[in-house]
Amino acid sequence: MGNLSDNKRKILTLLFGGLSLLMVRTPGKHMKILGDLKEEWAKIEKERIKRDIRELYRSKLISAKPNPDGTLTLVLTDKGKQRLLKYDFEKMRIPRQRWDGKWRIVIFDIPEKQREARDSLRDKLKNLGFHELQRSVFVYPLDCGNEMEFIIEFFNIRKFVRYGTLDSIDNELHLKRIFEGLIG
Repeated sequence: MGNLSDNKRKILTLLFGGLSLLMVRTPGKHMKILGDLKEEWAKIEKERIKRDIRELYRSKLISAKPNPDGTLTLVLTDKGKQRLLKYDFEKMRIPRQRWDGKWRIVIFDIPEKQREARDSLRDKLKNLGFHELQRSVFVYPLDCGNEMEFIIEFFNIRKFVRYGTLDSIDNELHLKRIFEGLIG
């Protein structure tokens, strides 16, 4: 299966959104995910759903789990998660927000045998607008915890990456100039 049709991508997004609900703990995040899911569902062309679901099932991107009441639950497979993660990863952006005066820091020490993941992480952080303090230390002014969780999972590098929030940093004036357009 080459590129996903828009409908198939939306179906995978809906399934992934259901999984995301299980992973977040705050009511605000739940409401945002539910709002996004409702929006995506409204966009799906209803007459094509059955055909697209069958194709996703045949492509092993989703599986069907029978329920005791005779209905089926559609489940995103690992292959489907990877396909959807890749799509989301490529279009990922950190949403604009009001700066809370704190700095987000990413520190990593990824072994040489995972050089490709290390280089890709570094490239993605730069692409998202992070500032490189040192070769494996990056800083950003806005909350991006969810995005970092996503990136860490995407590259499967959790044990090598630390993400934290700093109240202050000794070169704050320099960083404020760098991020002037973001933090106002």
